[in-house]
Amino acid sequence: MALILVRHTTPDVAKGICYGRTDLALAASFASEAEAVEARLSGMMRDLPILSSPLTRCRKLAERLGPHAVHAAFTEMDFGRWEGVSWDAIPREELDAWATDFMGARPHGGESVAQLRDRVAAGLERVPQDCVIVTHAGVIKAVAAILGHPEGWEIKPAFGEVVAFQ
Repeated sequence: MALILVRHTTPDVAKGICYGRTDLALAASFASEAEAVEARLSGMMRDLPILSSPLTRCRKLAERLGPHAVHAAFTEMDFGRWEGVSWDAIPREELDAWATDFMGARPHGGESVAQLRDRVAAGLERVPQDCVIVTHAGVIKAVAAILGHPEGWEIKPAFGEVVAFQ
């Protein structure tokens, strides 16, 4: 199995803003970041099918990589009413509730981490074992946890990073 996950390039959003399902435009650096991703993937893809989250920040990169299919299971976590809000402006008690029950809490009214994990796991069951998925940090973390990667939920993929699982 060659599962290659690619985190989208830098979105056009201020630092410190919570976004998940929000469909953001890409930063002006997209072209150069996309070239760097293509270079990282050189030799790895071997005509593998390409899948993408439906959000623009993933689809644009997937378009650069080649023909692709959009797969909703690989969309970022829904942060509910936290979407578009500065992390500093989110009430401390809500963040604490999330930290206390990381997998199950939904103080924002969106998805729980467990719901994200289950959605991603179901998506993985419906795609080729060997593929490239252009997606988001939360999805990459979920895949790492599902596959038993030692960092699991703590993995921190950078914008444009390529993470391969065998």
